[in-house]
Amino acid sequence: MLYTDSNRGTIQNRERARQIIDFHGLRIRNITPTDIDGFIEYQDKAMIFLEFKYLDADLPYGQRIALQRLVNNIDKAGKEAVLFVCEHNTTDCDKDIIAENAIVRKMYYKERWYMPRGKSTVKEKINSFISFIAK
Repeated sequence: MLYTDSNRGTIQNRERARQIIDFHGLRIRNITPTDIDGFIEYQDKAMIFLEFKYLDADLPYGQRIALQRLVNNIDKAGKEAVLFVCEHNTTDCDKDIIAENAIVRKMYYKERWYMPRGKSTVKEKINSFISFIAK
């Protein structure tokens, strides 16, 4: 499929997107790979990481540590970085999770975890963060 402005952000190949990547053979001592659900590189100024969880499922320990270290190291390199842990309630696994409507449960920024006041969507939090770093 040809990428155009009109299809940006959409799933280009649903059959391939349904394939699960099995990391079990890549275990290094007690470490296995993790994934990142979403990533935005914003104008060479900031990197925004998104991790989506169903309802109140939390980040596994190893994934949390890996993502925190990633954000910390980008920050140490002089760029802004943030991790949003997002919650969705899409129970039907055959239905798409609409990322912009998920709720940001917590965020990691400048070596600290923050709990948002009230309920903010992913889109609202991303826009707020971009406005904040643009100052």
